[in-house]
Amino acid sequence: MTVETRELADLGPDNRAAFFERDAGIEAVRGDVREIVDRVREEGDVAVREFTSEFDGVEIGNLEITDDCERAVEEVDDELLEAIETAAANVREFHEAQLPADWRESFADGRELGRRFRPLERVGVYVPGGSAAYPSSAIMGVVPAVVAGVDHVVVVTPPAEELNPATLAAIHVAGADEVFSVGGAQAVAGLAYGTETITGVQKIVGPGNKWVTAAKAEVRGDVEIDFLAGPSEVVVLADETADPELVAAELLAQAEHDPNASVVAVTDDEATADAVADAVDERAGEREREDVIRSALSNDASGVLLARSMSEAILFAESYAPEHLSILAADDESILERIDSAGSVFLGPSTPVAAGDYASGTNHVLPTNGGARVTGGLSVETFLRSTTVQRLSAEGLAGLGDTVTTLADAEGLEAHAESVRLRLERETDR
Repeated sequence: MTVETRELADLGPDNRAAFFERDAGIEAVRGDVREIVDRVREEGDVAVREFTSEFDGVEIGNLEITDDCERAVEEVDDELLEAIETAAANVREFHEAQLPADWRESFADGRELGRRFRPLERVGVYVPGGSAAYPSSAIMGVVPAVVAGVDHVVVVTPPAEELNPATLAAIHVAGADEVFSVGGAQAVAGLAYGTETITGVQKIVGPGNKWVTAAKAEVRGDVEIDFLAGPSEVVVLADETADPELVAAELLAQAEHDPNASVVAVTDDEATADAVADAVDERAGEREREDVIRSALSNDASGVLLARSMSEAILFAESYAPEHLSILAADDESILERIDSAGSVFLGPSTPVAAGDYASGTNHVLPTNGGARVTGGLSVETFLRSTTVQRLSAEGLAGLGDTVTTLADAEGLEAHAESVRLRLERETDR
């Protein structure tokens, strides 16, 4: 059997650490990545081409492939193009609803305060690719930036002897301005510092392998990044009403991403737990990526857990802070109310995680490794900066005068206090 039911209450410290202290695995490559980043920063395109040849086995002609993306729209079949356009439209619609409005409000005491939002000028989106097809990642990274109003969206995607047209077409449909056939740490470095060909950006977003993630960690501070993401994760909270086959399907779907994926089902019903474990073992053998799935299922951060109560199951999910949380229970809304930390939540038997991965409209670039405790997934806000605005009337400043000067004096910042007193004195002299 691939998966055995374990009782949540019996997990020891090491078992709990495996679930709650997940690691993206970037430290093992951090030293090598630092060398790559430094060389690209110093040598530009020369280093990019050298590393591309070494790691990808591809000798690149033109780094820029923007025109290739436009041509790919004509190459993909009509059914695939329609799916790409539908997914992009749904993602666009959801993210347009996130756009914040500038506001300004006047208060009775003479204060006028507000906030305004402006997009970044240049952002970079990493789209996994090469010969593999990841059109969904292109849509999820580029569309929110375009909706936010970013002036220039730059995409990097790994090279191949023959690039997959589905990914290229999706990049074009999503609305990227420039596209470069570069992947790995060298692509992140190129975006961070710019090269003779690659446009430097203010912020880098998008998923990648541990080399990409380590490079984002390395350049953070010189540019902004979204977050450091690791292997895929799902937690399924299920009660006795859940269909074990659907629970198993969610575990298998995320397990096929990566041998290091973490896939967990938690239920307070023993019969459901055993049925899920049986279904996972039976269905795993039917999947094309069975070896990857079984590796993920056998790692220490995966399993079927039996809780003593749904409250204990919910506490586990909240502590885990999953990238994806599926709730298959009779009263899913009340369970959701008790969850604060999750990247994206999927409610009910008709809402597979795959729908959000591709086309429901929500973003699939989500925090992993417990990151959902402190941040959310990619959104329009990722590409915006906010500015506060204020105007005080003479009466408003007079009302604040004593408060400001008293605090400034207490901090020993005499010039701060004087900048207020000067204005108050001039108003008095009028």
